[in-house]
Amino acid sequence: MSEAYFVPCAEAESEFTEKRSRFIGHLRRVETEEEARAYIESVKKRYYDARHNCWCYVIHAGGAVRYGDDGEPQGTAGQPMLGVLQREAVENAVCVVTRYFGGVLLGAGGLTRAYARAAKDALDAAGKARMTRWERLRVSVPYPLFERLGRLIGAHGGVSEDTGYGADVCVTLRLPAERRAAFEAALTELSGGGVAPEALGGVFLPGEREQ
Repeated sequence: MSEAYFVPCAEAESEFTEKRSRFIGHLRRVETEEEARAYIESVKKRYYDARHNCWCYVIHAGGAVRYGDDGEPQGTAGQPMLGVLQREAVENAVCVVTRYFGGVLLGAGGLTRAYARAAKDALDAAGKARMTRWERLRVSVPYPLFERLGRLIGAHGGVSEDTGYGADVCVTLRLPAERRAAFEAALTELSGGGVAPEALGGVFLPGEREQ
């Protein structure tokens, strides 16, 4: 799995009819395989009377990639659904497509296109956001530098998470990873070399909805 990836913005559903078969796509963000499987089971229970509830999921941590055809011909359902997520670089996502059979056979090609469309429609409805790496830092400054530190954080696209007041002001913040070096250089200039941030590690967080 790549370091740059997208996640669904929201849980979503979509629906269309193809040759009297009803296809309902469901998609949501998950963090673990356990969450993904629990969601799959919940959709199966909700649509217990459907002919098929095909599914797929991709989990970033550990690189888990799974899919199931739930009785459809092998390779015509779960795999094309998974292909949609992979082409869109979407991870930490689970997709289930429910099919109510309408009595008309679609053939392998027709099924593949229908399941891929259902997954794409659900993803479009959910939207996606890019996950980017942020660096978390802790900075202690004398009180006279506190307001200037706040402006410095904002100027580098950072966000203050917590502020503690003691002999100095201690600020926990996060910055886009690519802005860390510039921030630290500016902090050195601001403090005359007297302040160095403590690194607290990185975290991936979603940005704004991109579609």
